[in-house]
Amino acid sequence: MAQNFGKVAVLMGGFSSEREVSLNSGRAIVAALQSKGVDAHPFDPQEKSLFDLVSDGYNRAFNILHGTFGEDGVVQGVLEFLGMPYTGCGVAASAIGMDKLRSRLLFAGCGLPNVPYEVLHDNTNFTVAEQRLGLPLFVKPAAEGSSVGVHKIKEAGQLAAIYPELKRYHGAVLAEKAIMGGEYACSVLGNRALPSIRIIPANEFYDYEAKYQRDDTVYLCPSDLSAAEEAEVNALALKAFEAVGGRGWGRVDFLRDDSSNWYVLEINTVPGMTQHSLVPQAARAAGLSFADLCVEILDHAAVG
Repeated sequence: MAQNFGKVAVLMGGFSSEREVSLNSGRAIVAALQSKGVDAHPFDPQEKSLFDLVSDGYNRAFNILHGTFGEDGVVQGVLEFLGMPYTGCGVAASAIGMDKLRSRLLFAGCGLPNVPYEVLHDNTNFTVAEQRLGLPLFVKPAAEGSSVGVHKIKEAGQLAAIYPELKRYHGAVLAEKAIMGGEYACSVLGNRALPSIRIIPANEFYDYEAKYQRDDTVYLCPSDLSAAEEAEVNALALKAFEAVGGRGWGRVDFLRDDSSNWYVLEINTVPGMTQHSLVPQAARAAGLSFADLCVEILDHAAVG
């Protein structure tokens, strides 16, 4: 199979606030693909123009660029223009998945369980917003990933204080009800859902530090769900991924309340692939090595 891929560019790094995460993921993917005989090379759009993909003789791209200009449909549009097969979701699905507000609107239209939220503006009555959603609550930029800019609001008045800081990030600013019954992730590979993962951070919530810098976050995979609950969250993951027009691979994150109700939190169309990342853990639980996972993702590469 490796020889059928031709010369492969692993798109990594880029320009977003998640650059370092992308570089870590990309290095792991390059090594994994090379171990399988794939002619894979690192390619950082911060250092070379994407148009060099054609002149440098690449045949397909493994996109592991996170965040703005990598996960939001922009790079996907350039690759479409170049006629370059690439991994992951297309332009529309990538743009929707990156924008948590648009995703929430789509989830509501598809009958998927939504986390209660409010969009914050300069003229928002922050006191009323805190009262409606209840404390604690979470506030976040709508178009960033890896928990960049996410804050937990525990005391009245904090929402108004933190809001100006979040305006510098991409997208709208969302305040969300805190649903604390458990956080889960369900990865999608091709047309199947991989085993779910229960995430138990050692700090207050699953923030950037817990994801990438700490070694005491607990990941239960297979998770603590019954067979019926696992089937339910798998079905929700596939439905949510299909709703945004997802293809190839991705990850759907969920919250669960104390009454065991599910809420779709967000869709990640270019999930991390570091040693802490969730998709490789889920694949391993399904009997798929990291290298085999990378090859299968690459095999789904397409244009359009």
